[in-house]
Amino acid sequence: MSYEHFKYSVENKVVQVVINRPEKVNSFNETTWKELKAIFERIDKDPDVRVAVLSGEGKLFCAGIDLQMLMSVKNVENIECGGRRSEKILNFIHELQDCINAIEKCSKPVLAAIHNGCIGGGVDIVAACDMRYCSEDAYFTIKEIDMGMVADLGTLQRLPKFVKPAVVAEMAFTGRKVGANEAKEIGLVNNHFTDKETMLSEVQKLAEMIASKSPISIRGTKEILRHTRDHSVADGLHHMAVWNSAMLLSDDLTAAFMAAMSKQTPTFKD
Repeated sequence: MSYEHFKYSVENKVVQVVINRPEKVNSFNETTWKELKAIFERIDKDPDVRVAVLSGEGKLFCAGIDLQMLMSVKNVENIECGGRRSEKILNFIHELQDCINAIEKCSKPVLAAIHNGCIGGGVDIVAACDMRYCSEDAYFTIKEIDMGMVADLGTLQRLPKFVKPAVVAEMAFTGRKVGANEAKEIGLVNNHFTDKETMLSEVQKLAEMIASKSPISIRGTKEILRHTRDHSVADGLHHMAVWNSAMLLSDDLTAAFMAAMSKQTPTFKD
C-alpha cells in the first residue's frame, strides 16, 4: 500500500513513516490527515511491525495544518443556522483530533525524529508520540496564538503531562520558538543530535533495540504508561494487576527465562 503524502517502509520490525509533502513544508491537508490516521491504525494491527519512527522529508519536520484547509472552515459561514455552523466545526475538529489520537492509541511505540521546524499542528503530532528526538536545528512553536486561535488538536492537553505546565503556558501564550537545547532541558525531547542524519541513525538504533524485546511486553508497557498518565496511582496499580493476571504467563516469559539461563539473546514471536 502506498500513500500520497507519506513514505512507508519496514525493516527489522521497525517502520519508517516519513511525512512527504516537502513542496508544502510538510503541512497537512485533508488527505495528509486521513493518511496519518490510516497509517497508525495499520501499524497497530500489523504483527510484522513492533516500533514506528516518524520523521519528515525536506526542509521542515512539519509546518502544521495547511492554511488553505484551515481557511476552508470559513465556508461554514454559508450555513444560516448558528447551531448547525457550530456543529459542523465541532465535527471537523473531532475528525482531526482522531487522526492524531491514532498515534497515541497505536499499541506500538512511536518515536518522533524531528528536524528544523515543528510548528503548530506538528507539535500536536509529536506530543502524541511516545518519545521525541531532534537535531540541533530543530525548534518547536505553538503557532496558533499568532493566528488568532487556540491550539485544539492535543498540544494543550498532552504537553503539560511531561513538560511543566507553566512552561507550556508560556509557549502557548507567546508562540515563541523553543530550540533543541531548551527542548531537552524542559523534557520536550529525550535527546538532540548534531544533524538530521545522525539523529535518524541513533533513533533507528534505539528503535531496533526496542523491537528486539518481547512484543507483548512492549505493547503492555505502552498501555500501562498511557493508562497511568490519566489515572490515580491506585487505579494504575489495579489496572496493572489485571493486565498481568491476563498477560504475564506468555510464551515470551518462558523464552526470556530460557535465554537468561543459557546466557543467550532471546528471540520472540511476532
